[in-house]
Amino acid sequence: MIEPFQRSSGITNITSEYGFDDHIASLRYAGIIQKALMPEPSIFKSSFCEYFILFLPRDIVSGDFYYVFTSRKSVCIAAGDCTGHGVPGALLSILGISFLNDVLQSKMEPRANRVLNIMREKVMKALHQTGDRAGAPDSIDISLCILDIDKTRMQFSGANRPLIMMRDGELVEFKPDKMTIGIAPLKEHSFTNQVIATKPGDTFYMFSDGYSDQFGGLTDKKFKHKHLKRVLESIAGFPLSHQKEVLESTFLEWKGKEQQNDDVMIIGFKV
Repeated sequence: MIEPFQRSSGITNITSEYGFDDHIASLRYAGIIQKALMPEPSIFKSSFCEYFILFLPRDIVSGDFYYVFTSRKSVCIAAGDCTGHGVPGALLSILGISFLNDVLQSKMEPRANRVLNIMREKVMKALHQTGDRAGAPDSIDISLCILDIDKTRMQFSGANRPLIMMRDGELVEFKPDKMTIGIAPLKEHSFTNQVIATKPGDTFYMFSDGYSDQFGGLTDKKFKHKHLKRVLESIAGFPLSHQKEVLESTFLEWKGKEQQNDDVMIIGFKV
């Protein structure tokens, strides 16, 4: 339950007159609803040896979302990054979660690239996108994995978002297709399905671009993707719970007093 805002004299009365406090209360409640649509921690615990989710919305509600779906044969895990942040991004994230549920609850044989292909069709249809410049520019970047229940094989398909694997201290990056979920490209083609033979102890990372795009409070430069990979390499030997702490403290130290640019999300899981 959201605590009601206490009204007082001065600036608070001015903001209350214009409904700003009610707006924040609405955002907080919307954030509770959005988080309720994302998977419970128990699903992650039952599917992976270890895992963490670093989730730092910029504006209470988020354009980033994480997703897990389990069946008798496999586990699907995804990390989505929607256009924008705040309320517009959150609405698109709810749409993305809904479409993933539709696709994965059907009786089709799960293939990572097929899920993204169908999801793209659904997003374009829902947003009335035809590829015209006048159409809605909204889209979802996403990395999606389907892990076999015996955990010896995993499929990966990415729409502008990569997958990183740490194996025996070595970092391997699986590149995504340079396409998004939405906005028809001039020549539309299928997403690529990459198959990874997994080994016990392999650790995988999926993430939005908010971490690497954050400007530093002292440097006024972006953190960048290469820097994030170096951090992941440096913490590879630690338990995932500790890795989350290091990633969060590193981000906050880098950001300093600078405003957070975008929503931030990193998912780590070990097979």
